[in-house]
Amino acid sequence: MTAATAPGALLLLHPDDDVAVATRDLGEGDRLARPGAAPGAAELVVAGPVPRGHKVALRALPAGAPVRKYGQVIGRATGPVAPGAHVHGHNLGMDDAAATHELATVTTTLPVPPGPRPTFQGFRRADGRVGTRRYLVVLTSVNCSASTARMIADAFRGPALDRYPGVDGVLALTHGSGCGLVTASEGAQVLVRTLRGYARHPNVAAVLVLGLGCEMVLAGSLVEDDMPADTLVRVMAIQEEGGVRATVRAGVAAVEEMLPHVAAATREPCDASELVLGLNCGGSDGYSGITANPALGWASDRLVALGGTSVLAETPEVYGAEHLLTRRAVSPEVARRLLDRIAWWQRYAAAGGGSLDNNPSPGNKAGGLTTILEKSLGAVAKAGQADLAAVVEYAEPIPRPGLVFMDTPGYDPVSVTGLVAGGATVVCFTTGRGSVFGSRPAPSLKLATNSEVYRRQREDMDVDCGRIVDGGASVAEVGQEILDRVLAAASGEPTASEAAGIGFEEFVPWQLGTVT
Repeated sequence: MTAATAPGALLLLHPDDDVAVATRDLGEGDRLARPGAAPGAAELVVAGPVPRGHKVALRALPAGAPVRKYGQVIGRATGPVAPGAHVHGHNLGMDDAAATHELATVTTTLPVPPGPRPTFQGFRRADGRVGTRRYLVVLTSVNCSASTARMIADAFRGPALDRYPGVDGVLALTHGSGCGLVTASEGAQVLVRTLRGYARHPNVAAVLVLGLGCEMVLAGSLVEDDMPADTLVRVMAIQEEGGVRATVRAGVAAVEEMLPHVAAATREPCDASELVLGLNCGGSDGYSGITANPALGWASDRLVALGGTSVLAETPEVYGAEHLLTRRAVSPEVARRLLDRIAWWQRYAAAGGGSLDNNPSPGNKAGGLTTILEKSLGAVAKAGQADLAAVVEYAEPIPRPGLVFMDTPGYDPVSVTGLVAGGATVVCFTTGRGSVFGSRPAPSLKLATNSEVYRRQREDMDVDCGRIVDGGASVAEVGQEILDRVLAAASGEPTASEAAGIGFEEFVPWQLGTVT
């Protein structure tokens, strides 16, 4: 049925684009004003149903033609595409042309925001870093001690901590590795780096390291050096304590002894520059690169301008957009380091029988994303416009200040585990499909890319970024709201995931390498 459609049904992201994004479900025969066209220009007639967030062709595209969105190529037409047609997996494929990378050719000076410097109420640690939470962590060196660690932590769930209002929780960090590893392998190094990163995290005030006693990654090796002087440490091995029940009794007693220390610290005013903000996305959709990611990029730029640190991750989800980062690198060496990690991932994916363009996921595609190029171009928007100051490997300590890239997988729990191990003290997580995620001991704010998912999962979401498309707010306004919420969360305000009890099971170190 033919119908006249109100202005604004299509969103043009760049004057050179071949496609526009539908801001509502469109039907066959709908007549649309061409975005960016002169008054009186012929209407665009929709050739078939187009879901909200998906792409509509603005002009005829021959088979093999590059297709542009964000002013960048997101793929090539696999057949002729008529104006008004739905552009998706049935007529859009990967563009395998080699990308051209400029190295450190662009420098951006971010203006320092006027007015008083923003602050938050944080916990200043002995090593000079600032925490946003106070946790006691039961850290396992090996999967063999996982169940025992959970038993110890479970003794402190619910009202058991009422006597210690300054304690955010007793957290068991368990994993599926720690033995059978080739100790000099990359996989063993990544695991040890991750566990040590959590042990010395500024949000961890005390740590009970629990091992079995005969594993390759020995419990004591995780707290040998680089521990803040004000972090209490206990080390136990089940075999030495007399078995599971004896270890649980001893572990509970040890936690009871350490809790007064965890609870004793008080918050104090800290400058926003003390924050380390992790940037991540999951369950992305066609709105991610239009609303939540650019708004988070705005907040990230503001934090970096204030002297803070922001960390982009998910290497497979910047593939195809890495040229936007290499040109912003502070040096050719930093740019090449990013390209080296991309090349590593290409080899890694090929060794597993896949390729990096296996992405996006089915949920991403249902939300309107067609190729990894399109997904990555939207994902990189989380990093704003700041210069790329450094590139680090998974779970490596995050250098400060500035915009940093950490090499992680795209799988959300694994990626954020690396960010937190590196020192991120707050995480912002954008989602269009409705991911439920938490990242204790670092609070995680979830930013909904569209208002529909925000309304549907109101108790799981912190910020509605869909207002940017709906006309209720600008990117800068939502970006300021995100930054304000980051500062509030850093000061102790519970995030939606914390209020829902999420974040106890999302510690997932990256497992790779030889297991014997």
